[in-house]
Amino acid sequence: MPILNLTHIRYTQLSPTTWCASAQVNELSFPHSKVLNRTASALLNSNELPLALNSLIWQHYCSPLPLSIRQIAHRQRQLQRQGVRSLLKQLLNQLTIIDTLNESAFPYRLINSGYYVCFSHTSAHKKNSVSKHAAQTINKLMSSEVAVVISGHRPAGIDIESNNVVWKVAKRFYSNNELAAICTLPNTQRDLIATLLWQIKESFIKIHQYTLAQGLGIDYAYLIADLVSSIEAPLSPTIISDPKSHYRITVLSDQQTVVVF
Repeated sequence: MPILNLTHIRYTQLSPTTWCASAQVNELSFPHSKVLNRTASALLNSNELPLALNSLIWQHYCSPLPLSIRQIAHRQRQLQRQGVRSLLKQLLNQLTIIDTLNESAFPYRLINSGYYVCFSHTSAHKKNSVSKHAAQTINKLMSSEVAVVISGHRPAGIDIESNNVVWKVAKRFYSNNELAAICTLPNTQRDLIATLLWQIKESFIKIHQYTLAQGLGIDYAYLIADLVSSIEAPLSPTIISDPKSHYRITVLSDQQTVVVF
């Protein structure tokens, strides 16, 4: 299993019983054996040998082995799976909640408190985006953005995206009303709104366990005006009330995250 490191952790309280967190998760890489050898030589020649040796954390070093593109994608999926669960633990620690995740059924819930839990992470590398050089390097730095929300009121959904939704993908899945509304926007706003709509759809898919086609096909054109307002004030969380679902939608622009709760 990859050894991970969470950085840039952000905590946000959305309501008295709803909290979310986002972070970047990286796979820790080990120093090359030459670096270790140079370090060891320097220590042996120093006058502070006992102190230096006692301060070291020794780890067994394995020489890099070739990785296929499929293996790299598998490692990143492992990293993401570990990352979201590690972030959940960090969030629970922040809230001084001692509990365990029940993963036996959707939506996920905490066993003792009954809080609903939802995860999100950015997509794994696609085959055509991984170079041959990367596929041959076991110490390649992998990273993903991860996010988690817990809600005591009802199931919540969360989606984090590091890249904009490609317009040709939006045209394939979005309703005519959504496409017409997006096309009236300036080019600087079009991709952002298309991406926020995608995140809303993904969040509702997680809440209601829709199929992908069913969830992406739902028309949210009536939310676009509020979404435009949200990107015009990117430094503060925007809360949008959805009159049809009676859910609330939070846009956390600085975290590239949308939460439906």
